[in-house]
Amino acid sequence: MEHEAMLYRRLDGGRVECRLCAHHCRIAPGKRGICGVRENREGTLFTLVYDKVIARHVDPIEKKPLFHVLPGSLSYSIATPGCNFRCRHCQNHEISQMPRDTGRIVGEPHPPAAVVAAARGADCASISCTYTEPTIYFELAFDTARRAREAGLLNLFVSNGFMSAAAAATVSPLLDAINIDIKAFTEKFYRDVCGARLAPVLETVERLHTAGVWIEVTTLIIPGYNDDPGELRQIAAFIAGISVDMPWHVTGFYPCYKLTDAPPTPVATLRQAQEIGLEAGLHYVYEGNRPGEGGENTYCPACGELLIERSGFSIRKNRLQAGGTCRCGTPVAGIFR
Repeated sequence: MEHEAMLYRRLDGGRVECRLCAHHCRIAPGKRGICGVRENREGTLFTLVYDKVIARHVDPIEKKPLFHVLPGSLSYSIATPGCNFRCRHCQNHEISQMPRDTGRIVGEPHPPAAVVAAARGADCASISCTYTEPTIYFELAFDTARRAREAGLLNLFVSNGFMSAAAAATVSPLLDAINIDIKAFTEKFYRDVCGARLAPVLETVERLHTAGVWIEVTTLIIPGYNDDPGELRQIAAFIAGISVDMPWHVTGFYPCYKLTDAPPTPVATLRQAQEIGLEAGLHYVYEGNRPGEGGENTYCPACGELLIERSGFSIRKNRLQAGGTCRCGTPVAGIFR
């Protein structure tokens, strides 16, 4: 499907500037942006993935991870090929890096109306744009979000956070919640490992929080790369400076793709990161990718009672009261019904 892109401007000489993400790619005629899925055709920017859905699954919402959004519910999850990052450790590299690594863009037609119908048919409470970066298939995500809102479904993103101010302003009225990766707290890590920059990610967290979007943050901790306690304290302090109610998921790494020189993250490192987050004043800090270790549970920030007991993506017990409160009367931050 030929589909003109959103959020770009025309430049002299037939060039265009894409204004979706913080790369602000200036694209010559016949060329594509860094993501590999937006192409300048004679001075008009087109998205190449509006009808190229390569992944669609019914997932537990805990897989996003979004622990404070309708716990125990299902989320219809979609993705197209492409990404504006080139993370050396991407676990979905077969689809995120497909345009760059293979020169191909494949997928099945699955327009917004079909996405919403499939979500409702699968008894999902939300639609998640995930697996790859939603910003690069913004047109599909945006049109789907409008239909989902009309159908009473929540709209969720799982994102690297590298979107532009214009993209954030455009999508925030329709976006209920987002999980944003803060992958590290140094520009060097973002440059060398991801091919991007840290500052725009932090700006996105601030913008979307101000806009009223529920945010949870994930940091994949890679031994020898971003596991320094001082750096983790900086991430925790940044999050706490915005809201102590913003959940932080500190997640275990496994070697994959082009980053195989680091070992899996020890549980002790995740436990230390969780303690750092709690010491910074965060109310909710979770250990990820190590199910059964006890770091996935939600506790009342006031009385300490175990409210939600989890194992992996499953909820064993949910003691939240109606409206998302503890028995002591303390509300738990998030989106609950």
